[in-house]
Amino acid sequence: MKIQELLQEIKVSALVTLALLIILCCAYPLVVWGIAQVAFPSQANGSLINVKGQVVGSRWLAQNFSGAQYFHPRPSAAGDTGYDGTSSGGSNLGPLSQKLTDQVKERVEKYRAENNLPAGTLVPADAVTASGSGLDPHISPGNAGLQAPRIAQARNLKETTIRSLIAKYRQGPDWGLFGEPRVNVLRLNLALDAIPVN
Repeated sequence: MKIQELLQEIKVSALVTLALLIILCCAYPLVVWGIAQVAFPSQANGSLINVKGQVVGSRWLAQNFSGAQYFHPRPSAAGDTGYDGTSSGGSNLGPLSQKLTDQVKERVEKYRAENNLPAGTLVPADAVTASGSGLDPHISPGNAGLQAPRIAQARNLKETTIRSLIAKYRQGPDWGLFGEPRVNVLRLNLALDAIPVN
């Protein structure tokens, strides 16, 4: 191959690389971003929840609520202390893991104690096990229902008020087929805070 042919090949390769760089690294992402901003602005910007002009969270990321007056989320294995959005991930502990068995037993005892439940009360799995991402923002309606008496007492509200909120924010399976019924913890807690204090 002659030097001139080699230089021509290098030139063509460089031009193709530059064209693909412009198309795939600039134009295509900008087009997708623009379509998302027009068609799905909330989702494209993180599904953020604003209260009085202040961002309080995303409806897709769990936060840790520990006060007696709030619904508590699933346990989290994301990050060193849990609920770390920059460190999403599960514990990777399998069903035969003694560490997982010990964690679940400890969480069951804690859940029963903080919700004033009798020793034999069945505790929903989502109350004592972390999700695969460690950031699941939902709990099961059963889990929410077991927390309702504690919240009603802490807020000096009727338990029926708390249960009506659970029913109001209950989501069914996606498209009626995928997933389980669930409630979003952040939305529930924001609704609780919006109830006027007597």
